[in-house]
Amino acid sequence: MARKKTPAQAFNILIVAQAGRLQYEAVLFAASLAATSPGARLYVAEPQPGPNWRSDPRVTAAPVRALLESLGATIVPFESRHFGQSWPYGNKIEALAALPAGEPFVFFDTDTLVTAPLAEVGFDFARPAASMRREGSWPVVPLYGPGYGGIWKSLYDRFGLDFAGTLDLSQPDEYWQRYLYFNAGWFFYRCPRLFGERFADYALSIRDDPPVELACQSLDPWLDQVALPLVIHSFGGGRPGPGLAGLDGAATCHYRTLPLLYARESDRAVAVLEEVAGQKEIRRVLRDWDQAREMVYRNRGAKVRALFDRADLPRREKTVRNTLRQAGYWIR
Repeated sequence: MARKKTPAQAFNILIVAQAGRLQYEAVLFAASLAATSPGARLYVAEPQPGPNWRSDPRVTAAPVRALLESLGATIVPFESRHFGQSWPYGNKIEALAALPAGEPFVFFDTDTLVTAPLAEVGFDFARPAASMRREGSWPVVPLYGPGYGGIWKSLYDRFGLDFAGTLDLSQPDEYWQRYLYFNAGWFFYRCPRLFGERFADYALSIRDDPPVELACQSLDPWLDQVALPLVIHSFGGGRPGPGLAGLDGAATCHYRTLPLLYARESDRAVAVLEEVAGQKEIRRVLRDWDQAREMVYRNRGAKVRALFDRADLPRREKTVRNTLRQAGYWIR
């Protein structure tokens, strides 16, 4: 007798939107989510004005707000108590307080498309993980040390965490992939409040009182990606297993910019982008965004796509960006 399939656990999805580029990316995220995962619970967190912002960071464009809500998003406010204008990456930490406590969540960077049903991804909300689509961007090992091991161990020691248990022993000593390091483009856990509070505590401790081993290291913009492995490990999580392969794969695409999407992402990602961006009510809003106007509506994306062989892309994103700049197709 065949076993009944266990129903997927319900969870909340969180992105951050504010005035400028992020509000348009939020529209694309919400539209792609609605197209591929109908019924998903989407929260769009919005930073509020305050002393840590020089200007009003909210989504002030009424058509954008109305469109997000029509796509099923719930817009929720949050306060920027620790970060804000000086380090807007902190939004992803402080926005977690806006979600319902005790309910599983998945955070996504706003520059993400959903390309397949998220309910089919094998989340284990008791064991957090994060994106492995990253380069060896941090730390930059100084000439006279300490090395990767010394730098990372100092952080685990700071918070009383087991360092040895995080190592990928299939990788050589002092090679960056041996050490637990994520891109913060997505992460998840069973409770946003617990995760967010610890994420903030660790990030603030590292920012305000870094271990001496970090003396030569820049934390801007890397602070979230420095603290995130520590937070995930502290909650019993680690590197994502095969059940999460759809993230940064068949189910989601963290594209970063639309020129990069056309340059290197899958045909499916391009198809989803153009399908949702072509809808009349979405086009009406996105035509005010330079990236969408040039890449999608003026069809420059097709020219970008012709510049690259997706089966043989440059290893480093910087090389792709430079090629786009030289061809006159880079738009930020």
